[in-house]
Amino acid sequence: MLDPQSPSVPLPTHRLKEFASLTTGELARIRELTEAPVRLPRHAIIRREGEPAQAVWLLSDGWAASSMLLSDGERQILKLHLPGDMLGSTALCVIGAPDTLAALTPVTVHRIPTQAFGALFMSNPRFAACMFLSAQRERVALMDRLATVGRMSALQRLGALLLDLSDRLAAVAGAASDSFDLPVTQEQIGDYLGLTGVHVNRMIRQLEVDGIILRDRHRITIPDRQRLRSLTGVQDRKLAHDPDWLKAVAPDV
Repeated sequence: MLDPQSPSVPLPTHRLKEFASLTTGELARIRELTEAPVRLPRHAIIRREGEPAQAVWLLSDGWAASSMLLSDGERQILKLHLPGDMLGSTALCVIGAPDTLAALTPVTVHRIPTQAFGALFMSNPRFAACMFLSAQRERVALMDRLATVGRMSALQRLGALLLDLSDRLAAVAGAASDSFDLPVTQEQIGDYLGLTGVHVNRMIRQLEVDGIILRDRHRITIPDRQRLRSLTGVQDRKLAHDPDWLKAVAPDV
Protein backbone atom coordinates (compact mmCIF):
# COMPACT_ATOMS: atom_id res chain seq x y z
CA MET A 1 0.00 0.00 0.00
CA LEU A 2 1.24 3.51 -0.81
CA ASP A 3 1.50 5.59 2.36
CA PRO A 4 1.35 9.39 1.89
CA GLN A 5 4.23 11.32 3.37
CA SER A 6 4.58 14.90 4.43
CA PRO A 7 4.10 17.36 1.52
CA SER A 8 7.39 18.93 2.59
CA VAL A 9 9.35 16.23 0.76
CA PRO A 10 10.94 18.18 -2.12
CA LEU A 11 9.98 17.53 -5.70
CA PRO A 12 13.09 16.64 -7.73
CA THR A 13 13.44 18.89 -10.77
CA HIS A 14 17.03 18.57 -12.01
CA ARG A 15 16.05 16.09 -14.74
CA LEU A 16 13.22 18.41 -15.82
CA LYS A 17 15.74 21.27 -16.21
CA GLU A 18 18.38 19.38 -18.19
CA PHE A 19 17.61 21.18 -21.45
CA ALA A 20 16.15 24.50 -20.30
CA SER A 21 15.77 26.41 -17.06
CA LEU A 22 12.16 26.26 -15.89
CA THR A 23 10.46 29.41 -14.67
CA THR A 24 8.84 29.80 -11.25
CA GLY A 25 5.43 29.51 -12.92
CA GLU A 26 6.36 26.30 -14.72
CA LEU A 27 7.70 24.68 -11.54
CA ALA A 28 4.62 25.77 -9.60
CA ARG A 29 2.32 24.21 -12.19
CA ILE A 30 4.18 20.90 -12.01
CA ARG A 31 3.93 20.88 -8.22
CA GLU A 32 0.21 21.68 -8.33
CA LEU A 33 -0.50 18.60 -10.44
CA THR A 34 1.65 16.24 -8.37
CA GLU A 35 0.11 14.17 -5.61
CA ALA A 36 1.58 13.97 -2.09
CA PRO A 37 4.83 11.95 -2.00
CA VAL A 38 4.71 8.36 -0.78
CA ARG A 39 7.40 6.23 0.84
CA LEU A 40 7.78 2.63 -0.29
CA PRO A 41 9.94 -0.17 1.14
CA ARG A 42 12.60 -2.10 -0.71
CA HIS A 43 11.14 -4.59 -3.24
CA ALA A 44 7.79 -2.73 -3.37
CA ILE A 45 6.05 -2.80 -6.76
CA ILE A 46 5.21 0.67 -8.05
CA ARG A 47 3.45 -0.62 -11.16
CA ARG A 48 3.25 -4.08 -12.72
CA GLU A 49 3.87 -5.09 -16.30
CA GLY A 50 0.60 -5.21 -18.25
CA GLU A 51 -1.27 -2.71 -16.08
CA PRO A 52 -2.98 0.25 -17.78
CA ALA A 53 -1.25 3.63 -17.75
CA GLN A 54 -2.82 5.63 -14.94
CA ALA A 55 0.12 7.74 -13.77
CA VAL A 56 3.77 8.60 -14.11
CA TRP A 57 6.04 9.06 -11.11
CA LEU A 58 8.98 11.27 -10.19
CA LEU A 59 11.53 9.45 -8.06
CA SER A 60 12.86 11.78 -5.37
CA ASP A 61 14.78 9.36 -3.16
CA GLY A 62 16.24 5.88 -3.50
CA TRP A 63 16.86 3.55 -6.46
CA ALA A 64 14.26 1.77 -8.57
CA ALA A 65 14.32 -0.49 -11.61
CA SER A 66 12.18 -1.18 -14.62
CA SER A 67 12.22 -4.82 -15.71
CA MET A 68 10.58 -7.21 -18.14
CA LEU A 69 9.69 -10.83 -17.53
CA LEU A 70 10.92 -13.12 -20.32
CA SER A 71 9.16 -16.21 -21.66
CA ASP A 72 11.49 -18.56 -19.76
CA GLY A 73 10.72 -16.86 -16.45
CA GLU A 74 13.98 -14.93 -16.31
CA ARG A 75 13.98 -11.20 -15.61
CA GLN A 76 15.75 -8.54 -17.66
CA ILE A 77 16.36 -5.26 -15.88
CA LEU A 78 15.96 -2.53 -18.48
CA LYS A 79 16.84 0.59 -16.50
CA LEU A 80 18.26 1.52 -13.11
CA HIS A 81 16.41 4.63 -11.96
CA LEU A 82 17.99 7.29 -9.75
CA PRO A 83 16.50 10.31 -7.94
CA GLY A 84 15.01 12.78 -10.40
CA ASP A 85 14.07 10.15 -12.98
CA MET A 86 10.55 9.97 -14.33
CA LEU A 87 9.07 6.49 -14.09
CA GLY A 88 6.31 4.87 -16.09
CA SER A 89 6.17 7.05 -19.20
CA THR A 90 6.82 4.04 -21.46
CA ALA A 91 3.27 2.85 -20.71
CA LEU A 92 1.77 5.97 -22.27
CA CYS A 93 2.30 4.72 -25.83
CA VAL A 94 1.03 1.13 -25.51
CA ILE A 95 -2.00 -0.68 -24.10
CA GLY A 96 -0.63 -2.37 -21.01
CA ALA A 97 2.63 -1.33 -19.37
CA PRO A 98 5.65 -2.97 -21.05
CA ASP A 99 7.64 -3.19 -17.81
CA THR A 100 7.40 -3.56 -14.06
CA LEU A 101 8.59 -0.73 -11.81
CA ALA A 102 10.03 -1.87 -8.48
CA ALA A 103 11.97 -0.33 -5.61
CA LEU A 104 15.54 -1.59 -5.28
CA THR A 105 15.95 0.40 -2.06
CA PRO A 106 13.42 2.28 0.06
CA VAL A 107 12.12 5.01 -2.25
CA THR A 108 10.01 8.16 -2.23
CA VAL A 109 7.90 8.81 -5.32
CA HIS A 110 5.65 11.65 -6.46
CA ARG A 111 2.67 10.44 -8.50
CA ILE A 112 1.32 12.47 -11.42
CA PRO A 113 -1.97 11.11 -12.86
CA THR A 114 -1.90 10.74 -16.64
CA GLN A 115 -4.67 13.32 -17.08
CA ALA A 116 -2.67 15.87 -15.08
CA PHE A 117 0.47 14.98 -17.03
CA GLY A 118 -1.42 15.56 -20.28
CA ALA A 119 -2.64 18.92 -18.95
CA LEU A 120 1.00 19.99 -18.50
CA PHE A 121 1.62 19.36 -22.20
CA MET A 122 -1.49 21.30 -23.22
CA SER A 123 -0.76 24.32 -21.03
CA ASN A 124 3.02 24.47 -21.32
CA PRO A 125 4.57 23.74 -24.73
CA ARG A 126 8.10 24.40 -23.42
CA PHE A 127 7.67 21.70 -20.78
CA ALA A 128 6.44 19.39 -23.55
CA ALA A 129 9.53 20.23 -25.62
CA CYS A 130 11.78 19.44 -22.64
CA MET A 131 10.01 16.09 -22.17
CA PHE A 132 10.56 15.37 -25.86
CA LEU A 133 14.29 16.06 -25.44
CA SER A 134 14.39 13.92 -22.32
CA ALA A 135 12.87 11.05 -24.29
CA GLN A 136 15.56 11.51 -26.96
CA ARG A 137 18.20 11.41 -24.26
CA GLU A 138 16.80 8.08 -23.08
CA ARG A 139 16.91 6.88 -26.67
CA VAL A 140 20.61 7.80 -26.96
CA ALA A 141 21.27 6.02 -23.67
CA LEU A 142 19.52 2.94 -25.06
CA MET A 143 21.63 3.13 -28.23
CA ASP A 144 24.79 3.25 -26.13
CA ARG A 145 23.60 0.34 -24.04
CA LEU A 146 22.76 -1.77 -27.09
CA ALA A 147 26.27 -1.19 -28.37
CA THR A 148 27.67 -2.06 -24.95
CA VAL A 149 25.77 -5.33 -24.58
CA GLY A 150 26.17 -6.33 -28.23
CA ARG A 151 29.85 -5.60 -28.75
CA MET A 152 31.66 -5.20 -25.43
CA SER A 153 33.22 -7.71 -23.07
CA ALA A 154 31.75 -8.36 -19.63
CA LEU A 155 34.47 -6.20 -18.07
CA GLN A 156 33.67 -3.31 -20.41
CA ARG A 157 29.93 -3.66 -19.76
CA LEU A 158 30.47 -3.35 -16.02
CA GLY A 159 32.83 -0.40 -16.49
CA ALA A 160 30.29 1.35 -18.71
CA LEU A 161 27.60 0.87 -16.06
CA LEU A 162 29.81 2.36 -13.34
CA LEU A 163 30.58 5.37 -15.52
CA ASP A 164 26.90 5.87 -16.29
CA LEU A 165 25.92 5.70 -12.62
CA SER A 166 28.74 8.05 -11.65
CA ASP A 167 27.66 10.63 -14.24
CA ARG A 168 23.99 10.43 -13.30
CA LEU A 169 24.66 10.57 -9.55
CA ALA A 170 26.81 13.66 -10.14
CA ALA A 171 23.75 15.32 -11.69
CA VAL A 172 21.70 14.38 -8.61
CA ALA A 173 24.30 15.81 -6.23
CA GLY A 174 25.16 18.80 -8.42
CA ALA A 175 28.84 17.92 -8.14
CA ALA A 176 31.37 15.31 -9.27
CA SER A 177 30.57 11.83 -7.98
CA ASP A 178 33.62 9.60 -8.42
CA SER A 179 32.79 7.83 -5.15
CA PHE A 180 29.28 6.51 -4.57
CA ASP A 181 27.27 3.78 -2.87
CA LEU A 182 26.08 0.94 -5.10
CA PRO A 183 23.01 -0.39 -3.22
CA VAL A 184 22.19 -3.20 -5.64
CA THR A 185 23.12 -6.86 -5.59
CA GLN A 186 25.50 -8.53 -8.01
CA GLU A 187 22.54 -10.60 -9.24
CA GLN A 188 20.63 -7.39 -10.05
CA ILE A 189 23.67 -6.01 -11.88
CA GLY A 190 23.80 -9.29 -13.79
CA ASP A 191 20.11 -8.98 -14.70
CA TYR A 192 20.90 -5.55 -16.13
CA LEU A 193 24.08 -6.49 -18.00
CA GLY A 194 23.02 -9.95 -19.20
CA LEU A 195 25.55 -11.72 -16.97
CA THR A 196 25.38 -14.12 -14.05
CA GLY A 197 25.95 -12.83 -10.54
CA VAL A 198 29.08 -14.98 -10.31
CA HIS A 199 30.49 -13.39 -13.48
CA VAL A 200 29.72 -9.91 -12.15
CA ASN A 201 31.64 -10.77 -8.97
CA ARG A 202 34.66 -11.84 -11.01
CA MET A 203 34.58 -8.67 -13.10
CA ILE A 204 34.35 -6.44 -10.02
CA ARG A 205 37.35 -8.20 -8.55
CA GLN A 206 39.24 -7.80 -11.84
CA LEU A 207 38.60 -4.05 -11.87
CA GLU A 208 39.85 -3.92 -8.28
CA VAL A 209 42.99 -5.93 -9.02
CA ASP A 210 43.77 -3.67 -11.98
CA GLY A 211 43.35 -0.60 -9.78
CA ILE A 212 40.59 0.79 -11.99
CA ILE A 213 38.13 0.93 -9.09
CA LEU A 214 38.37 0.84 -5.31
CA ARG A 215 35.68 -0.92 -3.27
CA ASP A 216 34.74 -0.71 0.38
CA ARG A 217 31.66 -2.88 0.92
CA HIS A 218 28.98 -1.11 -1.17
CA ARG A 219 31.13 1.97 -1.77
CA ILE A 220 32.69 2.29 -5.23
CA THR A 221 35.44 4.81 -6.00
CA ILE A 222 36.77 5.55 -9.48
CA PRO A 223 40.29 6.96 -8.96
CA ASP A 224 40.92 7.62 -12.66
CA ARG A 225 37.83 8.23 -14.77
CA GLN A 226 39.79 8.59 -17.99
CA ARG A 227 41.38 5.17 -17.52
CA LEU A 228 37.97 3.58 -17.01
CA ARG A 229 36.54 5.45 -19.99
CA SER A 230 39.46 4.29 -22.14
CA LEU A 231 38.79 0.70 -21.06
CA THR A 232 35.14 0.86 -22.06
CA GLY A 233 35.38 3.14 -25.09
CA VAL A 234 32.13 4.80 -23.96
CA GLN A 235 31.64 8.32 -25.29
CA ASP A 236 31.37 11.23 -22.87
CA ARG A 237 28.16 12.74 -24.20
CA LYS A 238 27.32 16.38 -23.44
CA LEU A 239 23.71 17.55 -23.29
CA ALA A 240 22.53 20.40 -25.51
CA HIS A 241 21.24 22.85 -22.89
CA ASP A 242 19.13 25.73 -24.22
CA PRO A 243 19.35 24.77 -27.92
CA ASP A 244 18.49 27.62 -30.30
CA TRP A 245 15.24 26.03 -31.51
CA LEU A 246 13.94 25.66 -27.94
CA LYS A 247 14.45 29.37 -27.24
CA ALA A 248 11.63 30.07 -29.69
CA VAL A 249 9.16 28.32 -27.39
CA ALA A 250 7.88 30.93 -24.95
CA PRO A 251 8.16 30.04 -21.24
CA ASP A 252 5.23 30.12 -18.84
CA VAL A 253 6.09 32.90 -16.38
